[in-house]
Amino acid sequence: MDRATAIFVDGMGAAAATSGILSQLQGRIFALLYLHRTSLALEDIASELEQSKSNISVNIRGLVDWHLVRRTRVSGSRKDHYEAATDFWRVMQEIMERRFRWNVRQVLAAAAEASRAAEKGAGREFMAQRLGALRAFFSAIDVGVGAFTQGKPLDPEAIKNVLPMVATRARPGT
Repeated sequence: MDRATAIFVDGMGAAAATSGILSQLQGRIFALLYLHRTSLALEDIASELEQSKSNISVNIRGLVDWHLVRRTRVSGSRKDHYEAATDFWRVMQEIMERRFRWNVRQVLAAAAEASRAAEKGAGREFMAQRLGALRAFFSAIDVGVGAFTQGKPLDPEAIKNVLPMVATRARPGT
C-alpha cells in the first residue's frame, strides 16, 4: 500500500472508531476500497490490511448492511468482490435514519413516558418543564433528520419556533 493510501486508511479507521457506528477495521476497509480503482476480493483486502480473511469477512458484512460497501461480481472469478459506495448523500441518509433518528426517538419515548409518570408525583411542574424542553428540542431534531433523509429542505420555522421554548423551559429555577 502506498503512503497516501496508508495515511487515508489509518485516518478513516481512527474516525470510524469514534463514530459509534463503525469499528476501526471497518473504517480501514472502507478507505482501502474507496481509494482502489477496482473491486477487491476478501483475500486482497485481508492481505493489504494484514488481517485474517475471516476478520475481514465479518467486518465487511457490517459495511454492506450500512450500504458503505457493495458486493460485486468479476467475470471469470467465482469470488465475491467488494467496492466502496460513492453516493455519500445516500449513505448519510441511511445512517441518519437508521442510527441517529432511532436514538432521537428513544429519547422522545423516554421523555413521554416519564411525563406520564410525573403527573402524579411531587415536583411535577419542574419535571414537566424540563421534559417539555427536552421533547421540544428532540422533536425539532427529529423533524430535521426526517427532512434530511427525504432530501427535503429543513423548514427554518420549525426550529425557530422551538428554540425560544427550549431556552425558556430549560432555565434553572423556572
